[in-house]
Amino acid sequence: MLAVTAHDHVPPGPVAVLANPTAGRGRHRGLLPGILQRLAGAGRPVELLRARTPEEAEAACHAAVAGGAGALVAVGGDGTVHRAMQAVAGTAVAFGPVPAGTGNDFAVETGFPADPIAAVDVITAALAAGRARPVDLAQLSRPGETDRWFGAVLAAGFDAIVNERANRMRWPRGPRRYDLAIVVELARLRPRRYRLVLDGVTQEIDAVLVAVGNAASYGGGMRICPDADPHDGLLDVVVGGRFDRRTLMRVKPQIYQGTHVTHPLVRVYRTRTVELSAEGITAYADGERSFDLPVTVTAVPAALRLLR
Repeated sequence: MLAVTAHDHVPPGPVAVLANPTAGRGRHRGLLPGILQRLAGAGRPVELLRARTPEEAEAACHAAVAGGAGALVAVGGDGTVHRAMQAVAGTAVAFGPVPAGTGNDFAVETGFPADPIAAVDVITAALAAGRARPVDLAQLSRPGETDRWFGAVLAAGFDAIVNERANRMRWPRGPRRYDLAIVVELARLRPRRYRLVLDGVTQEIDAVLVAVGNAASYGGGMRICPDADPHDGLLDVVVGGRFDRRTLMRVKPQIYQGTHVTHPLVRVYRTRTVELSAEGITAYADGERSFDLPVTVTAVPAALRLLR
């Protein structure tokens, strides 16, 4: 596990800004000039990063940090935040998420206003005061791969399978593709055998839903890990057992309120590290396609400095 040194100040250097113009289906596209102007009010140079793809965006963030940026601001949804986070996790560089996407779970769960302009004002005030506050992240590892970080939730059950199906489909476009993927995968629903090693204790479980939460929600407000706290140094692992189709569809709406954890087939574990194995599952972290299982997830306290 990476050792992280506490910093409650913002290092000197410019503010790098990563903006995803397609986030939230482009509804906040016109806000970017005003966002940049507001950030400049903190008295630091502001540099807009150029990138055409998610991979270029992540590389641009790494280059900005290596080039001496004191802060990085990500304007977009959880996917944009996830890409930017890879460059600043475990460093002293401060981070500000501006919620301008379809799903803004990390920003909202860590206390930023849901309105993007209000969030920018919070970030600007923190920059002007030189203030950054620590928050935990989860570190995701797989043999032979470079470690990744996530701030909200790792999905490794039915929702991850649906995401994988939707990403393979070329039709229909937009949200209907995800809806159709749900229908297809419901027809194929079956419990999978998972092996979980929770702080060294092994369990074999047949399950349909498996999520590892540093924070409570994913998917734009679904509280899959309702008691997860990104300041407690722990992960919440939520496991939904041998659901049939009818039971799953009855329970799934309860996830928005987090009341699904009272169902007798749901178990919640709290742990510092979880090793997660299953056949044929690709995990999704913060909504982004991640590693095939098996993976190891480790809670890293104070891994990120938030501009709050």
